[in-house]
Amino acid sequence: MARESGRIKDACQKRILDDAARKRRQKKALEALEQDNFHDDPHADLVMSKKVPKFQETLDNRSARKKKTRSSEYYKQRFRKSFPQLVEEDLNTNPNPPNYVSAQVPSSRFPERHFCSVCGFPSNYTCIPCGARYCSIKCLGTHLDTRCMKWTV
Repeated sequence: MARESGRIKDACQKRILDDAARKRRQKKALEALEQDNFHDDPHADLVMSKKVPKFQETLDNRSARKKKTRSSEYYKQRFRKSFPQLVEEDLNTNPNPPNYVSAQVPSSRFPERHFCSVCGFPSNYTCIPCGARYCSIKCLGTHLDTRCMKWTV
């Protein structure tokens, strides 16, 4: 009886995705990352209560109160735009090329590089069920425990 690889034996029992399902899964994962990436600060609009005592005020400061001016940093933080909003704004203000949407480069003459989905190092191996890349047995273990087939297709 020939000895067989445990990885190949386990792969026969697992569900293997076709290319279309892998692409859908990858797109869904990127969308989840995009949504998770940018959030407004829920505490940005909180105003301090006016009942808080001001201990450092003097009589001179009370009579000569100035209206606080807000810096440009305040407005940059307050009215941030997401990447798709910036791309759309650029397209509306500058419809003629070159712009972000029309920028293209020729395809590379070098072969495509593959990186580990766990640590980001160059990878030589592919997960059989989901098609994700990994570089070592340690990264394979992390991938199988936390990432492989965790997103529904």
